[in-house]
Amino acid sequence: MVNILNQEFDVNETQITLKLTNLIQQDILEDFKSELLQHLRDSLDNDQITLDVDILKGDETKMIYTNKEKFNHLAEKNPNLKILQERLGLDPDV
Repeated sequence: MVNILNQEFDVNETQITLKLTNLIQQDILEDFKSELLQHLRDSLDNDQITLDVDILKGDETKMIYTNKEKFNHLAEKNPNLKILQERLGLDPDV
């Protein structure tokens, strides 16, 4: 719940839009959405407040499984690994 409440949000008149990163957060929000909405309405003394959700599309992260994929991933972060591989004649698949 804390992670969800710390997400970015937009406020437009009486509409609050929470920007969530995945559907699991949306499911968790549904469990306490009515309590949160009631608290906001009571605290702000405004019964017109609505709470909406916007799921952000993020970068799909490719899973790294093989030794070659692991090496290439690390070599992207540190190009000196490629130089070391060439000098020592190493093969990451072995």
